[in-house]
Amino acid sequence: FWVARMIMMTLHFVKNEDGTPQVPFKTVYVHGLVRDGEGQKMSKSKGNVLDPIDLIDGIDLESLVAKRTTGLMNPKDAAKIEKSTRKEFADGLQPYGTDALRFTFCALANTGRDIKFDLKRVEGYRNFCNKIWNATRFVMMNCEGHEIAQVARPELWELPEQWIVSRLQRCEEAVHKAFADYRLDQVAQTIYDFVWTEYCDWYVELTKPVLNGDTSPERKAEVRRVLLATLETCLRLLHPLMPFLTEEIWQTLAPMIGRKNTDSIMLAAYPQPDHSKISVQAESDMQWLQDLITAVRNIRGEMNLGNARLLPVLLQNVSATEQEQLARIAPMFKALAKVESLDFLAVGAEPPLSSSSMIGQVSLFVPMKGLIDPKAEQARLQKEMDKLQKAVEMLANKLSNEGFVAKAPPAVVEIERAKLAEQQEQLGRLQVQIGQLAAL
Repeated sequence: FWVARMIMMTLHFVKNEDGTPQVPFKTVYVHGLVRDGEGQKMSKSKGNVLDPIDLIDGIDLESLVAKRTTGLMNPKDAAKIEKSTRKEFADGLQPYGTDALRFTFCALANTGRDIKFDLKRVEGYRNFCNKIWNATRFVMMNCEGHEIAQVARPELWELPEQWIVSRLQRCEEAVHKAFADYRLDQVAQTIYDFVWTEYCDWYVELTKPVLNGDTSPERKAEVRRVLLATLETCLRLLHPLMPFLTEEIWQTLAPMIGRKNTDSIMLAAYPQPDHSKISVQAESDMQWLQDLITAVRNIRGEMNLGNARLLPVLLQNVSATEQEQLARIAPMFKALAKVESLDFLAVGAEPPLSSSSMIGQVSLFVPMKGLIDPKAEQARLQKEMDKLQKAVEMLANKLSNEGFVAKAPPAVVEIERAKLAEQQEQLGRLQVQIGQLAAL
């Protein structure tokens, strides 16, 4: 309706020199209806409307109740709205900030369906803002007052630099495509995944041994440049979705690598992918490294081995290509996974009693002998399993109650079913671990 009315009014009132009516626009972006967390349409009469300003600045409970119960079309609903508001927002609303809210709506703007607004998503993206601040703090601590290469020196790059630069080009390419397709949700998700997972969780961690070790000054200077340049590019990618945070950080960061050619990040060139910097080999090697590290970390967590202890690792069924990759990544694998020794088992050989994981066709073993007290660990896991078994039984009984399933909102029932499935899966993992310990 609004689109048709605007076009008709413009055709009537706006004409060119020849008197030809002018079409005001050729492209229209329409997002889904914003609904509350339970999928209900937001309306004043239902008392489920959230003021964006309150999400940005925060609001106490009493002020929120007053706002939601004032000016109702049906004043009789005030008591019900007050009760539901006090239940849902017992502590009022926290301040989430403009950028977190803006990013949330971009991330939720999927095509073809309504937007179910969930405060947990806003909270999650506020954490994303904090992640960017923390990454910036790390970069500044390791770059301010230190030598930073002002010109790229790819000859000094090792796998982490080759990989992060390659992944950055992939990210830029995906962002451009998503913008062209009007998929703001894909823009948000692509940048989120790259910044949080690839840059912060992996590349930043891989730079620490370099910056804190005995590496050459030239290599350290280049690693600092890549750290800075990648983060600065991320800020420009993210700016349309998070304008305030990115502007604030960019004003400090950009001059350090000679990229402050304008007064504002708004005027800086938007990043463009350079396909010549994409390295399939580096991405393959890094994926292998990530899989190995993740496997060891999972075993460490499952067997309660602690983060400080160095672990022995055995690999079996490793192909010639994978052995070549392993030769390139072994030092990084040992450093990040905290591995004491890395050895190979012959195909068909019987491994010692171990906790194991599969990475494709490769078997990874961490021998348990001497690492844990099997009986004490069995007792701990059995206690945990008994507690979890009771929780599973209670939840299963709840979901088998026809009255609960019939009366509870469908969304609540789905949440409970998902919780039950997760607990049952966790129970299965505990049973496997207890079985492994029994064999030691």
